[in-house]
Amino acid sequence: MAVPKILLFYVFAPLPDPEAVRLWQRELCERLGLRGRILLSAHGINGTLGGELDALKRYLRVTKEYGPFRGLEAKWSEGSGLDADNSSADFPRLSVKVRDEIVSFGAPDELLVDENGVRGGGERLSPDQLHALAEERDDLVFFDGRNRFEAEIGRFTDAVVPDVANTREFVAALDSGAYDHLKDQPVVTYCTGGIRCEVLSSLMRSRGFQEVYQLDGGIARYGETYGDDGLWAGALYVFDGRGSLTFSDHAAVLGRCVTCGASTSRMRNCSDPACREQLVVCDDCGTATCEAHAA
Repeated sequence: MAVPKILLFYVFAPLPDPEAVRLWQRELCERLGLRGRILLSAHGINGTLGGELDALKRYLRVTKEYGPFRGLEAKWSEGSGLDADNSSADFPRLSVKVRDEIVSFGAPDELLVDENGVRGGGERLSPDQLHALAEERDDLVFFDGRNRFEAEIGRFTDAVVPDVANTREFVAALDSGAYDHLKDQPVVTYCTGGIRCEVLSSLMRSRGFQEVYQLDGGIARYGETYGDDGLWAGALYVFDGRGSLTFSDHAAVLGRCVTCGASTSRMRNCSDPACREQLVVCDDCGTATCEAHAA
């Protein structure tokens, strides 16, 4: 029986011709029956693909044969299923696009990338190194590098969660001075798979944050190592048909339904078709509308 999997990956590396890479990547994914999203820019590649395990392994092997992608960071998780044509049920289609940024902070000119990756970013910490630092430093600050709604269902203990609706709002949040009091403290940035923190940590360092770290491999890698028996609590929001995932059978439920207040990790789009807001909504309530679009 075919095994459904989700592959999350990225690498920062200079690409001389992103459009040529786009054509190659689309053809490769179509040939292997993979669906999902891939973004390319002059800075590298960022993608999430779903499909049959062997097809994803072949994709990864071929992609890493291309010089700039040899250091590609890849993480695996369970997919929810396959359609009748053996395509991922977690993605409705395949999208491969070229953009100014592979993660949209709205600051492409601030990002410096060479063959070794992002220049000027935070020091990488493995999950074990993170635990060692947390034991050593009682002033350690966890800084969530995701959109605020993602933290509603899962986050690190006592994390700072910026009030941002999307990644592009981080630059203004940092420039506002709201987090200047953290500039002399050790700050660990974290996000889903690590890519947003590659950029966020470099933006923080360029703005005077003195001791900045990034969780290598993000929450996904941390969950593989410690599950729900470490510093993480709750469910991990994911941008595909699964909505969220947990790392064990005893994950904490942090989310509260916006309608009835019940405990849940279920995320759904605002019921207003014109709205892109994500809301915590329990199974019993089914759907909900955000305050801005409520009648």
